[in-house]
Amino acid sequence: MTHYLEYRLGPTDDGKEVLFLMQKVLGFTTKKVRSVKHEEWGILLNGKRVTVRARGKEGQLLKVMLEDSQEKQNKIASTKMNLHILYEDEDILAVNKPAGVLTHPAGMHYSDSLANQVAAYFQERNLSVCIRPIGRLDKETSGIVLFAKNQVAAQRLQEQRETGVLEKQYLALVDGNLPKDQDDIWPTISRRRHTRYFPIKKIGNHPLRMEAVKKSSSAENEKYIAHQLTDYINCFQAVTHYHVLYSTDKWSAIKLKLDTGRTHQIRVHMQAIGHPLLGDSIYNTSTMNREQCTIYRAALHAWKVRLRQPFNGRKIELEVPVPEDFKKYGGFYVSSGS
Repeated sequence: MTHYLEYRLGPTDDGKEVLFLMQKVLGFTTKKVRSVKHEEWGILLNGKRVTVRARGKEGQLLKVMLEDSQEKQNKIASTKMNLHILYEDEDILAVNKPAGVLTHPAGMHYSDSLANQVAAYFQERNLSVCIRPIGRLDKETSGIVLFAKNQVAAQRLQEQRETGVLEKQYLALVDGNLPKDQDDIWPTISRRRHTRYFPIKKIGNHPLRMEAVKKSSSAENEKYIAHQLTDYINCFQAVTHYHVLYSTDKWSAIKLKLDTGRTHQIRVHMQAIGHPLLGDSIYNTSTMNREQCTIYRAALHAWKVRLRQPFNGRKIELEVPVPEDFKKYGGFYVSSGS
């Protein structure tokens, strides 16, 4: 079934070219306009096929195809498994990813990722769409993953991520005692003025391993780090906010939100401030983690998501329960209002 974006022309649209309406009003990219205009029924005005140079009139209905044939060919293998769906509409699918599953095929995991499962779900319903995750979770991280069903929805959701309209909150269990915060306090891990920490960079040629770059008192080194931040080759600005929910003398439960989305950002930042995630085999080398931890993956969970429907602007709020392996830690409790 072909999915169209519909737009009823108003008084200010009278006499405007379809190209103008698609780009300036509906937000289509030049690439998307170029691909959809060659589809047989790609652009319709009052039910009739038109070119991008056609001019509309007040009251007419403009319909633009959201999934063109070129995009439909860009598919991945489908693998039917148990998929926990949290929310779905014509433009968005939200699922609860279990720990231990990749978001997208990679390496030897070319048929058992979350994206493969989503592809099978769409195939069962005769939906011919690309798989477009809006942000990805590490293999070890559980929780909410969003998928856009068309390119325009993906573009608008990505814009929401960049402007903070789309906000995701995480839960984590970390090593050591962090004092419990007041309800409205969110300490920040970044490299902004008046805070202590840290942009992120890759370690050598390793594809995933990252480290935090700590502030130096050396003016020369400061200039070097600033240069790295400017060219975004070796060093990436990263900002993490966290709030302590519960503490013991050995571990703490926190919730987090991000201003940026860097590889392993939460894991690297928590290690940088001396409180790495429990179960993290890469960034946590403490005795507690090796000998006493009963969580066998990095203890991180994508807990809540707030966003707006990309076409009608309706607020959407999603939440998934605390995972079972988190519940092993007595006293840890998060209410839906936290």
